[in-house]
Amino acid sequence: MAVREVIRMGDPHLRQPAEPYPVDRIGSAEFDTLIEDMRETLHAYGGIGLAAPQIDVPFRIAVIEIEQTETRYGTLEQSPFDVYVNPVITPIAAGEAGYWEGCLSVPGMMGYVERPQHIRVDYLDRHGNAKSTEAHGFLATVFQHEFDHLDGVLYVDRIKDRSLFAFEDEYLQFHAGE
Repeated sequence: MAVREVIRMGDPHLRQPAEPYPVDRIGSAEFDTLIEDMRETLHAYGGIGLAAPQIDVPFRIAVIEIEQTETRYGTLEQSPFDVYVNPVITPIAAGEAGYWEGCLSVPGMMGYVERPQHIRVDYLDRHGNAKSTEAHGFLATVFQHEFDHLDGVLYVDRIKDRSLFAFEDEYLQFHAGE
């Protein structure tokens, strides 16, 4: 297992849509190593989500884990480590809300992004089982943020008001708590 380098905004690989992960390779040694590398990378970089394209692996896989309750995003509800293979998001309720988002591929920056706040996620788990889950609020935002990477989209593409894009220190000084 290894911590892999997270590629950053400007690397053209971040802008390429990822390929579906072959279902027959789920559970292989290669797959298991990739998942463990993603988990170690997520922890090493201090993130709450990581998509395979962020470590230059062009497949539709993401991992999410919210261990700590106090983060740069404020107080969060914990979410255990989970793997999402070939996920599909379906908004359930109309209406959006916004959160300040950051990204391991856009280090040191934060931006305010509005997204649907009640979604369903259909995916394959790390054993190849079809699963479905609903998410609300910030967790719904985390799913959408990570799965955007699978389509070559960064959160900066979704910022409507460019005055709400800031360095992390300026976000903390001028915008946190708004």
